[in-house]
Amino acid sequence: MAKKNKSEKPINNDDRNKFQWIIWTLFALENWILDFGRPIAMLVSPQEWFPLSMPSIGDYFHMAYNVITPFCLYSLMKKASNKSYQMLVNLSIIFFIMGASIHLVGDSINHRLSLIGYQLHLSVEDNPIMKKLEPKELVKSFELLYFYDEVLGHYMWYIPFFLCINIYFANSFLDRDLPNPKLCMLQKILKNILLVLSSVYYWYLVTEGQITPLFISSLAFMHIVLVFNGFQMRKMDQNGKFLFHTFQLTFILIGLWSYWLWNDSQLRIKYPGLIYVPEPWSVYSLHYREYFNLF
Repeated sequence: MAKKNKSEKPINNDDRNKFQWIIWTLFALENWILDFGRPIAMLVSPQEWFPLSMPSIGDYFHMAYNVITPFCLYSLMKKASNKSYQMLVNLSIIFFIMGASIHLVGDSINHRLSLIGYQLHLSVEDNPIMKKLEPKELVKSFELLYFYDEVLGHYMWYIPFFLCINIYFANSFLDRDLPNPKLCMLQKILKNILLVLSSVYYWYLVTEGQITPLFISSLAFMHIVLVFNGFQMRKMDQNGKFLFHTFQLTFILIGLWSYWLWNDSQLRIKYPGLIYVPEPWSVYSLHYREYFNLF
């Protein structure tokens, strides 16, 4: 019979209920700096430093994001209160890296197009610079690029990401209800600031990535898991509560965003249908570019 490794310490519920400050803070910082800050860094950096034939500073941000985010996901999964579906998590991280890398290429070229007059609020074929292309068949190549960037790249990026998040949430339930760890006033304030920052980032992720159905499905899954575990008298740990409240606030922000722009006839052309969630950069390109010209 194999001997039990004495160096392995059993993990009790008190340890599992600790809030993972380092991982959630690292997630927030790298999301805001490397993902949200990426297009801004590209726009404000001097063009002579990054010629159009070479990677921009935003591309380097994206490369760093493609490395750090899988590390954060893997570290988060290791800290889950329970462990399951590890093979699925590993495969999801592989597909995440593939999708984010596809998006890196498409987004890099899309940025260069914006520097020469490409209008983000218009479709590919309706853009003035595309109408001037010869031969006309070249437009189809840019439509394929758009598909790799905004469709295939996004879903190969985000489906594995949200799958890992949902697996983590499903594993964040404890067999008994534990008292919340005592936090001082400063810690409570910092935790709420972290929650708001994370929610605003996920609002940007969902709206700019055009993955509203995927996000709503993930939030619905969380509610189903919550109800199922409620019947079994199992409670969310601190990290599960943080993630759940983050997604709830994100849903509210997306609803307010859509309500604000609901009657915009110009955006309706690019975003038809009932699920109407315009991209923030399209809104900027249409309404605010003349006031704050970043291109």
